[in-house]
Amino acid sequence: MALPGFASSRQVVGQAHYALWEAGTGDPVLLLHGFPETHACWWSVAPALTASWRVVAPDLRGYGASVAPAGGLHGEGYTKREMADELVELMAARGFDAFSVVGHDRGGRVGFRMALDHPSAVRRLAVINILPTIDQFERMGAGPSLGYWPWFLLAQPAPLPERLLTADPEAVLDHAFDTWASLPTAIDGDRRAAYLAAMTPDTIAAMCGDYRASFHIDRHHDLADRAAGRRITAPTLVVTGRDEAQLGDAESVWRPWAEDLTVVRVPGGHFVPEEAGGDLVDQLRKFLSA
Repeated sequence: MALPGFASSRQVVGQAHYALWEAGTGDPVLLLHGFPETHACWWSVAPALTASWRVVAPDLRGYGASVAPAGGLHGEGYTKREMADELVELMAARGFDAFSVVGHDRGGRVGFRMALDHPSAVRRLAVINILPTIDQFERMGAGPSLGYWPWFLLAQPAPLPERLLTADPEAVLDHAFDTWASLPTAIDGDRRAAYLAAMTPDTIAAMCGDYRASFHIDRHHDLADRAAGRRITAPTLVVTGRDEAQLGDAESVWRPWAEDLTVVRVPGGHFVPEEAGGDLVDQLRKFLSA
């Protein structure tokens, strides 16, 4: 599904063939979507930013129309470090050596890793409805773990989760959109159809690789950074939906990770770009232009 007014193209980075959509004038901003979506989640956000910024919205590695090999046994190829490295290279190939990053869900984790590993490339970082991966794992033993079923189901060894998702991808998407969102109707029929069309066996394999990498590798990268006292130096905005009750303490969790932190809450549940697109645009305009 194309973003209104955006030109589509492809960019090869290593073994990955990225699909991306680009429009606008001004300083560059990279938009990164989450699970189980594609770039289409930015349909009400990206066009509103193009008057002031050059917006680049790719499908994540292996998601949607981006094509990449399946991950290794532990998700190698889909660690947030590898995905961040590729996207820094992608942006450089587009002529942008430094840019701002806005990431929702899995895309926020890539942006977080990018800001830590590539501080000269990331001018500003905005993450939506996430905590750092190590902190997320440390708190999932309690009640909220029921709502985070992809973290453990999709991290199981291949091919079990791939076969489960392939058996009825529409049921998986409907469950996520109907139970994670405060306003399920915000993800309308056209977008649900686009996300379903993107749930090919290759995309499902990439999604599982993404979660395997977080379980086996990403959290150890975070743990090493936390032990070393590494922090994000770029100004950082954390956006949470008011109905994401498990993120009510987001500010205290993020404070040790970022030198310059702003935390805001907007209406909605998990899918903020679609549930509260206008509120998110207002917050991003203030943050990106500061």
